[in-house]
Amino acid sequence: MKHNPAAVVEITRGNFVESTHEVDIIIADHTGKVIASHGDADLHIYPRSSNKSLQALPLIESGAADAYGFEDKHLALACSSHNGQDMHVKAASEMLHKAGVDGSCLECGAQLPKYPEDHYRAMRSEGGVKPIHNNCSGKHAGFLAFAKHAGIETSGYIGFKHPVQQEIAGVLESVTGSKHGADNYGIDGCSIPTYKIPLQKLAKAYAKFGVGEDPSQLRSKAMLRLRDACFAHPEMVAGDKRVCTQLMQTLGNRAFVKVGAEGVYTMSLPELGLGVAMKSRDGGFRAVEVAVSQLACDLLKLDESEATNMKPLTNPVLKNWNGIEVGTARLAK
Repeated sequence: MKHNPAAVVEITRGNFVESTHEVDIIIADHTGKVIASHGDADLHIYPRSSNKSLQALPLIESGAADAYGFEDKHLALACSSHNGQDMHVKAASEMLHKAGVDGSCLECGAQLPKYPEDHYRAMRSEGGVKPIHNNCSGKHAGFLAFAKHAGIETSGYIGFKHPVQQEIAGVLESVTGSKHGADNYGIDGCSIPTYKIPLQKLAKAYAKFGVGEDPSQLRSKAMLRLRDACFAHPEMVAGDKRVCTQLMQTLGNRAFVKVGAEGVYTMSLPELGLGVAMKSRDGGFRAVEVAVSQLACDLLKLDESEATNMKPLTNPVLKNWNGIEVGTARLAK
């Protein structure tokens, strides 16, 4: 396998490149083979929210999702980093209610919704801005449902030593083949442990996730169920004006994508049996969003019409406050 330099995303203004961003990218197949490497092949990263669909596996495997009658939209929300729009808050509330708990049990912290149009509604709601508005509330509702179904104490479920997080760490370690322990974890934005692992291990895990490839038949089915729930409800995975949602809406069932903080992205391409993990070196989102969109186009070999539909994501136009086009973002060839 050839190791290539890091991918470069260019930000233009006028006819000139004004800024560049480097992105490390690993592409692997479902057998665990690394197909292509751009940048640091041995880079260790915190996946952050890019691995939420793996963290949601115990919700399915334990039987909790079925016991509480979770629909596909709820499963997609369990994998999400959502905008805090009404549809997200409502679905998260439904999950909690079905599991016999409420918003007071959430330990992810209160967070304003992503967009101003939703801020006023959240601030005017009873109790003001609450953890239910947090972009991770769907994932945490899934954690609580798993705990309730398993008969585990819900209080403190975000802690490293809590049985919920220990179960999740074990699942992540099994799926990625990388240790998840006390010597390689930090605290994520929503307060649960996040573990530093090799980028290539994350890519291999998402190649397997995309096709349901695991030694456990139960886990393989759980992977496909979560994948298909996200395909059916991409609006729940992120929301309006978000690249995760837009990519899956545009490409249909051809690509599962998920963003993580500090410029991380994972992607599964089921028809190719490929998984992708990438991280922008400066932690910025605009570079990695262009990179994952262009890579999806290239790997799926989209025709001219399909590529044109993807152009707002692969080659976004940059405008100033007057709405005047000032440049673009693009993956350097």
